[in-house]
Amino acid sequence: MLSVKNIVKYYGSNCAVNGLSFDVKNGEIFGLLGENGAGKTTTFRIIMGLLDSDSGTVTLDGKKIDYTVTDKIGFLTEERSLLTKMTVKEQLLYYGALKGMSEEKILKKMDLLLKEFEIEEYKNRKIKELSKGNQQKIQFIAAVMNDPKLLILDEPFTGLDPINVEMFKKHIRLLQNKGCSIIFSSHQMEHIEEFCEKLVILVKGKSILEGYIKDIKKDYQKQNIFIRGDIDIDEIKKIDGVISVSKKLDDYVIKIENDKIVEKVFKKISNCNITKFLVEEASLNEIFIAKVGEAK
Repeated sequence: MLSVKNIVKYYGSNCAVNGLSFDVKNGEIFGLLGENGAGKTTTFRIIMGLLDSDSGTVTLDGKKIDYTVTDKIGFLTEERSLLTKMTVKEQLLYYGALKGMSEEKILKKMDLLLKEFEIEEYKNRKIKELSKGNQQKIQFIAAVMNDPKLLILDEPFTGLDPINVEMFKKHIRLLQNKGCSIIFSSHQMEHIEEFCEKLVILVKGKSILEGYIKDIKKDYQKQNIFIRGDIDIDEIKKIDGVISVSKKLDDYVIKIENDKIVEKVFKKISNCNITKFLVEEASLNEIFIAKVGEAK
């Protein structure tokens, strides 16, 4: 288990991380969210042992993270970190050696992963000759080839088409089932909702919202009603508890304060020609925008 306890990091007078705490259990995928500059990258670097925090602790399975532990960690950075003049094979041999893997083990694992991600034919090609999507695959393979105990994924699906995103998702689930602790960061909230049970949202290095996603949505209370048909928008807007009414493709989207307003809306449109009436919790994207906006 990864345990982050009350870490603080200053750059001069700027507090980049302010008393952040969270745990990621074995086999758990945890969301670390925030706008650009919120402190996510600094947090990752502290977890990796690349930066020392000014106070607080970070442990993996109860042990302070140092160079005896980092071989058990995989890190996929948001920025490209490949040496583009190397071949794929040379690159993976280099990164595998940095993780303390033997050449025999690297080559065996490399062949398995290149086959899994359908890029076997690029083994002896230079990184710079690959598409952005295939470079991202190599970067991912480099991060997971040591079967990490802890995996940090920062915008892992950048540059990938939907088919390749599914390949990544399949391998992430495989690692999760093996007991890997995973920290997942993305601005694409649908991926966070799909993968993560728990999350923290950072604003200026401080947690402004944390917990299980299902509880966060329940506490937020606001919901959306999707209606397709002929309705009187002006009458809907008059209902106490209706926040807004908008049009999205063929549906009207009615934002409401809580689930008690659903019955009021349904009564108002019960005599209309309706082909769709769907009630959904607020999306994580809506909650993120609202909570970050409040904090700022």
